[in-house]
Amino acid sequence: MADTKMSKSAGEHWVCSVLARHNWAAALTRDGLERTDILAVNTNGPRRQIEVQVKAIQAKGSKGKWPLGLKSQQPALSQHEWYVLVMLDPSTPTVAPRSFIVPRDHVAAAAWIGHMDWLNDPEALPGKRNVGPEQSRVGVDAFELYEDRWDLLGTPTDEIPVMLPQRFRDLALETTRVGLPEGHPWKEQLPIW
Repeated sequence: MADTKMSKSAGEHWVCSVLARHNWAAALTRDGLERTDILAVNTNGPRRQIEVQVKAIQAKGSKGKWPLGLKSQQPALSQHEWYVLVMLDPSTPTVAPRSFIVPRDHVAAAAWIGHMDWLNDPEALPGKRNVGPEQSRVGVDAFELYEDRWDLLGTPTDEIPVMLPQRFRDLALETTRVGLPEGHPWKEQLPIW
């Protein structure tokens, strides 16, 4: 399954199936709604709605990196925006993919921090790294603690603890080299993690 559209479709359908197993009535938006691939309503208890952006890649183990460009680095517009980062292993298509359930603001921070750290690495040769944040790629190691955290959905995202690596927090404090993207809510006050 090398086609990226097929990977995206497989990822979206996988997420819908898992949402249904967790009592979320999910509907694919197709290309009609920016920043949202799936709208879902909780059918167990209070009727809560979430917006889900799915990013699916093909990779084995912990080698994958998701492309998280400028749109992914935009702050959330509500406390119900989520990413589900899906890793499809092409060698085992019948095995459930790895899934990472992450609030949008956490993804935005990780994409910016990871890229700016790479771009401004003081040990990199001058002139060798000149790709802007629109080409950001973030690996599994940044999101490990979000793996299979389907239980987080339904909780307002500003109540979700930050589970990014501690080094990302340290890098966010390095405002001259890394910092956070303009407009990110953590610029005013960095959360504890």
